[in-house]
Amino acid sequence: MDLVTRIRSQWDRLTAALTALAGAVTLVLGWRGVSGTPYPAEQLPYMVSAGLGSLFLLGLSSALWLSADLRDEWRKLDRIEQALRTGGGATPSASGPTTSAEPTASAPGSAGTPTPVAPAPEGSVR
Repeated sequence: MDLVTRIRSQWDRLTAALTALAGAVTLVLGWRGVSGTPYPAEQLPYMVSAGLGSLFLLGLSSALWLSADLRDEWRKLDRIEQALRTGGGATPSASGPTTSAEPTASAPGSAGTPTPVAPAPEGSVR
């Protein structure tokens, strides 16, 4: 696969990695700034800007990575749905699905041939 194509297809994972790296760098720079001064009044700007900035970048990174994983799962589900629609020798009819008053079930090993199911007696739990 071409590098440009791979970057275009995985843009959210690449962005997540870059924002995680930026968040880590921001956190380290904030720590260096805080450790360089003994006065709390001089440490507060580093804690606010670098601390909150790094938390934001790391949170954004995790949200982007999760979004990429969810997108992959949706692609898998789409492929499975497409395979179920076209595979197995069963093609949907042009008129759409048929409905019946009685439920049907497949017997084990019957290659998908539905058999009628007797209605449950009244008052029983199925």
